[in-house]
Amino acid sequence: MKTTYILSLLFLSVSTFAQQTEIPASYSNIHYDKDNHLYFEENEKKYFATDAETQYSTQRLLGKPTGTSSGVILDFGNLKGSVTYGLIPYGKAPHPLPVYRFTQALIEGKAEINMADAFKYPYDFVGWKENGFLTLGYRVTDNNGMILFDGVVSLSGTGPFEVLPAVYEGPFVSNLTDTSVVIWCKTTLPVQAQVEIDGRIYKDNVPKTHHEWQINSLKSNQKYQYKVTYGLLSQSYHVTTALKKGSRQSFIFGYTSDSRHATGGGERKAYGANAYIMKKIAALAYKENAAFVQFTGDMINGYLSSKEEQHLQYTNWKKSIEPFWHYMPFNVGMGNHEALGYVFEDESGKNKGFIDRFPFETESAETVFAEAFVNPISGLISEDDNKYDPDKKRIDFPPYAENVFYYTYGNTAMVVLNSNYWYAPSLSKETATSGGLHGYIMDNQLDWLRATIQKLENDKDIDHIFITQHTPAFPNGGHSKDDMWYSGDNTKRPWIGGKPVEKGIIERRDEYLDILINESKKTVAILTGDEHNYNWLKLTQEVPIYPADYPSKKLNVSRSIYQINNGAAGAPYYAQEVLPWSKFTQSFSVENALCLFYVNGKRITMKVYNPDTLNLIDELEVK
Repeated sequence: MKTTYILSLLFLSVSTFAQQTEIPASYSNIHYDKDNHLYFEENEKKYFATDAETQYSTQRLLGKPTGTSSGVILDFGNLKGSVTYGLIPYGKAPHPLPVYRFTQALIEGKAEINMADAFKYPYDFVGWKENGFLTLGYRVTDNNGMILFDGVVSLSGTGPFEVLPAVYEGPFVSNLTDTSVVIWCKTTLPVQAQVEIDGRIYKDNVPKTHHEWQINSLKSNQKYQYKVTYGLLSQSYHVTTALKKGSRQSFIFGYTSDSRHATGGGERKAYGANAYIMKKIAALAYKENAAFVQFTGDMINGYLSSKEEQHLQYTNWKKSIEPFWHYMPFNVGMGNHEALGYVFEDESGKNKGFIDRFPFETESAETVFAEAFVNPISGLISEDDNKYDPDKKRIDFPPYAENVFYYTYGNTAMVVLNSNYWYAPSLSKETATSGGLHGYIMDNQLDWLRATIQKLENDKDIDHIFITQHTPAFPNGGHSKDDMWYSGDNTKRPWIGGKPVEKGIIERRDEYLDILINESKKTVAILTGDEHNYNWLKLTQEVPIYPADYPSKKLNVSRSIYQINNGAAGAPYYAQEVLPWSKFTQSFSVENALCLFYVNGKRITMKVYNPDTLNLIDELEVK
């Protein structure tokens, strides 16, 4: 649910350089100068944060549509590029997409579309002249041909035309259980929308642009038609509720990660996301009747300092799989590319530091992620009140709401972790600012994991537990210098308030694995990404997992557990490296991949397909 980060103590409001925002005590060496510019200081040198310039935003690319006597004018400011457009056949196709027909160059950032001429008989295949309304899909590209945004505009009339509210994100189904679901969408203009399902109507209290309806009292494993109405227009789809908790009936779910934009042009680089591969992954999962898809991190290019630009990249990712998300949930977790922060530079413009943006309850990467998606909310609040908390009277860490959680389906639980919490990308080389470390599960989150695993272990309805976080415990190609390994350097760890925490990355990795292996009998596998390849590793006592002469206590691997890495959802590939566990790494592939898990009672098998070519990459019984 879209909730505000509500706690008893709050920071000051919006963060700008013109108005100082209280600096969290968890950071160090960060100050404001006399002109309210933020900087960090090290060795008597000052490195200033760059202004959060927004090159593109969703609001700008919605185009400020204005109806005309013959169609509509879209205004994208001073953008240089082109717009491609066509009608969207809502109600005439199960996965309605724009049928693009025309392209025109933007003139001073504007496009004037003559609907009456462009879509007259016989090109009016949606019947807009008879119905008196239509929805147009448009694609904005820049001067270099990069796709910036896929938008929608709805119109009424046959000339003159009037702009209506249009759904530009969704409708989506999320937080699916055996008795409930959340249906949500975003509209271009405020409207008092509603959803009709199971003979009941759920209506907004006031006109708004973010619409979210909690639907309860449904029956398990039942297919329900639903209809979202927004003004004159409506869309109809269906959703099937989850198997009853504890059911041993068979089902399928998908897993993948890492879809940030790639080279190759076209939809492979839809500003921030590889929409080409993500659309194919979603189509394949839907065709194979997956109950849900878990996606854990690096959906976008990210590493931004503008909240508005981050939201645009999230929108582009959501749009790529929207035709299938109408019907089945895509459950998402955070990765390192979801980073949003302050970027500090030296006089030459070289990046010297990057920290999570604050105030945390409105500007952090975690908060913006929660604004963009609908995920369950766990009881885990933040890393405040851990033993390193520098100020017990203030809030000094970002929220965990909607980025750490778990859910169940039938006899299976999925625990979603955030191994890039409070992420400071520069920390592994620059500790002066303090911040979270890539790959590190911090104390409160680790305690929550332990309690959650214990709860699921005691739940007779759960046979299988999957853990997913973005970073592998055992990297194999592309991230051996970080993840939960850092080339075997256990000195790497978070810094809080200018001080390092007690446990290094390898010690923390072992504590994490100890919970999954020695405090759990049901945990089947860890699903990871970050490395842009597919492979799997079965961790046993025989697998070497330490650097030479490692001095600390070593993990007791009392039973086997799988690490299944699938970071192959379209980001540029990483080849395999030589690491201590390499000879135990299986099926390494740099093909794009979707893992499909077939859960049949106590048995689990996995098939891995290339969604682009549909060839079978791998097949495995997970036991």
